[in-house]
Amino acid sequence: MSADEERRLARVALTWLAEPGTRVVYRLVERLGPVATLDLLLDGGSPDGWLHSTVAARLAGGDARAVAAEALERADRLGARLVTPDDEEWPAQVADLATLRLPDVTRRVDGETAPPLCFWVRGGWPLGEALDRSVAVVGARAATGYGQHVATELGYGLAERDWTVVSGGAFGIDAAAHRGALNAGGLTVAVLACGLDRPYPMGNAALFDRIADTGLLVSEWPPGAEPLRPRFLIRNRVIAAGTVGTVLVEASARSGATQTARRAVYTNRVAMVVPGPVTSAMSVGAHEFLRDNPKTRLVTGVAHVLEEVGRIGADLAPPARGPQRPADTLDDDARSLLEALPRRGARGVDALATRAGLDVRTAMRKLSLLEELSMVVRRDGGYALAAPVTPKRGSATVTAR
Repeated sequence: MSADEERRLARVALTWLAEPGTRVVYRLVERLGPVATLDLLLDGGSPDGWLHSTVAARLAGGDARAVAAEALERADRLGARLVTPDDEEWPAQVADLATLRLPDVTRRVDGETAPPLCFWVRGGWPLGEALDRSVAVVGARAATGYGQHVATELGYGLAERDWTVVSGGAFGIDAAAHRGALNAGGLTVAVLACGLDRPYPMGNAALFDRIADTGLLVSEWPPGAEPLRPRFLIRNRVIAAGTVGTVLVEASARSGATQTARRAVYTNRVAMVVPGPVTSAMSVGAHEFLRDNPKTRLVTGVAHVLEEVGRIGADLAPPARGPQRPADTLDDDARSLLEALPRRGARGVDALATRAGLDVRTAMRKLSLLEELSMVVRRDGGYALAAPVTPKRGSATVTAR
């Protein structure tokens, strides 16, 4: 076995001995390298009591190197590959997880947020390239029709503009975002909390196959690993740190999707929230997250998202405004004359000039302009408002006389 193969095998074994994100293991690998770290843990030399107990318990179930070798063989049969920091396609941005510290941590899973040791990847795209220009779209599994519509539109619009759409492959918002990207013929990445051969939820198995065909399936856990509840929170840190920003579409009061957005905030990524109906239980968590995190941005569509994550000055969202009316282009004098015209009947030039506060010469010049714009008509020795344009059934629009 070459030195490179030994290092890769050690990273797999370490991920099996301790859950991904374990800070003690990450620090040891950074200081000693993966092979020496594995030897240390196997010899019972863990500097942390909790980790020592965890390693002992895992070793009761098998030999770490043998388990790692089997995982590599299983991945090969699956058509998946192992990606480590030594590979060109490694996504460098996940290194920012080394500084991720969540406040008010009460659970170990919220404190063990170190960078990954390796990834299992299924799909043809280089992982780093796929994530280089990516946005996460996450939210509730029990999504409403509104939420699924918004997530689909976001997935489609982002993919259409050559952004990779990243999510967790769950029912609801995740699946809608993935499908939107696929329907646009774009790139989407599903980051799973289990082995790549154990698609969860099973109801999305066909979706995962579609993603693998044109995008990527990614996991920190080896083939065969189960989707245990804590693993979803561990997985969420990768979604947050691996992307430029995270959009939270819908989330209930206790939704795990808010934890992804929270991790985005504390890794200095852009966190965005799509507002929902205040009467919907699926909007409570999203709205509370928006209130509690001042740096979070409210977005209502692809244009807003691109303004937050895109190039400075090049991806600005157009200002929200109502439909333009003909009078919007008029200067103040022309507007004053238009307001001076009666709602019914006609009025002479002198009377209009007096009412508008203009001299007669200016009034005549502006009235000629308004007449050219078909906004006024001459009638009975004076001027009157032109009739509004109304659509003619089954034909083009015509001006009523």
